[in-house]
Amino acid sequence: MTDLTRLSLAAARDGLRAKKFTAVELTRAHLAAMEKARALNAYLVETPDLALAAAASSDARLAKGEGGPLEGLPLGIKDLYCTKGVATTAASRILENFVPHYESTVSSQLWRDGAVMLGKLNLDEFAMGSSNETSAYGPVVSPWRRNGSDAKIVPGGSSGGSAAAVAAHLCLGATATDTGGSIRQPAAFTGTVGIKPTYGRCSRWGIVAFASSLDQAGPIARDVRDAAIMLRSMAGYDAKDSTSVDLPTPDYETAVGASIKGKRIGIPKEYRLDGMSAEIDALWMRGVAWLKDAGAEIVEISLPHTRHALPAYYIVAPAEASSNLARYDGVRYGLRKPGRDIQDMYEQTRAAGFGPEVRRRIMIGAYVLSAGYYDAYYVRAQKIRTLIKRDFETTFNAGVDAILTPATPSPAFAIGEKGAADPVEMYLNDVFTVTVNMAGLPGIVVPGGLSAEGLPLGLQLIGRPFEEETLFSLAAALEQAAPRMEPPQAWWA
Repeated sequence: MTDLTRLSLAAARDGLRAKKFTAVELTRAHLAAMEKARALNAYLVETPDLALAAAASSDARLAKGEGGPLEGLPLGIKDLYCTKGVATTAASRILENFVPHYESTVSSQLWRDGAVMLGKLNLDEFAMGSSNETSAYGPVVSPWRRNGSDAKIVPGGSSGGSAAAVAAHLCLGATATDTGGSIRQPAAFTGTVGIKPTYGRCSRWGIVAFASSLDQAGPIARDVRDAAIMLRSMAGYDAKDSTSVDLPTPDYETAVGASIKGKRIGIPKEYRLDGMSAEIDALWMRGVAWLKDAGAEIVEISLPHTRHALPAYYIVAPAEASSNLARYDGVRYGLRKPGRDIQDMYEQTRAAGFGPEVRRRIMIGAYVLSAGYYDAYYVRAQKIRTLIKRDFETTFNAGVDAILTPATPSPAFAIGEKGAADPVEMYLNDVFTVTVNMAGLPGIVVPGGLSAEGLPLGLQLIGRPFEEETLFSLAAALEQAAPRMEPPQAWWA
């Protein structure tokens, strides 16, 4: 029998329905792969007993000709999603031993459709990071390596555990979240597909908040079709989330393979940055050629406020984070450190519970929201955000269907290689992705090939609000044209 962990999610779905193997066999294969891959540190919590029980239930439903769209398919869940009865830490000491009594809306919809949870995936602490090095439980190691080197490579962040697990075949797909690129950048670094849907397309209820006006749930999968299958189950209106949009959820899978002839693709001149590597620029131009060959029309566009996006994002996101994280005080749940009085207990708990990057962002956020600086920083950043959104609206109103850009300014780097002396060096990894969150738009990243060092490179497509179907059709065209990438060798097994 073919190694079951090498199947795509779609192929595994079809194999289960054809009774070529059982959900229990499929789940056992992934649990065995996880056990051999603990050196990657992708999973924070493994749930084999729950997984096998869910798989057995799926087999019973499939035997009766029943079952949902994801019946029996083993998935990993980013440890930012609350899971009933299973520890949810957000990769932070301040939430150690926190076991929710409720299930996030998105994960509950996956279980409703028959998916099997293999465990909870590692991430940057509270989703704050671009390399998965800020986790309180250690960094995730990418399954990829540079040619001729055994240096440990980052999988990207914050959804590094999700991306690494999918790339290393430790699950068929994974949930992730994206606040400034945390689905798309890890997908680019690991040769996987990640889509950040339109803000409001997926419920945020039961997902630990980072920056509430920017956060959005989405999937990371091994190909475009698998991402489309997962998003259909994850998306949908939720009355418990006031930012959830009440729109029908399309069958995204039907868009995969659809013709893109006549689609107008914008190429923003502002994304050609000074100092951008020739390798990334060449990849971008290949992407342009692939879409043109598939029948799309290429037009140059201008998004003039792009250069302000990164600094504005790093005001808005920390401001919202400082507000959201104020609730972690050691009183109601999570870590508590004793103090002389309640004020000292707050201080001791937060100092011990939050890592350096989270503390940094809380302090930045508190500063920009403080009296005397609110107008100078936060209000101005929100005005810039409005202008960024207007740039996209102008472009789309002019008849552009989607925008093609690089996903990252470089391939993945080694653990410890960036950001230690200057945090801004790490923040620059988000330069191509933050505009999408600031404007609330959908964005998808697909693999485009390998760097000279043998590491994956990704291309990003940005779409109109709630037109994820267009992105899936365009992404499938890129996927079809791009050179086939062999999965990384299992050096960790």
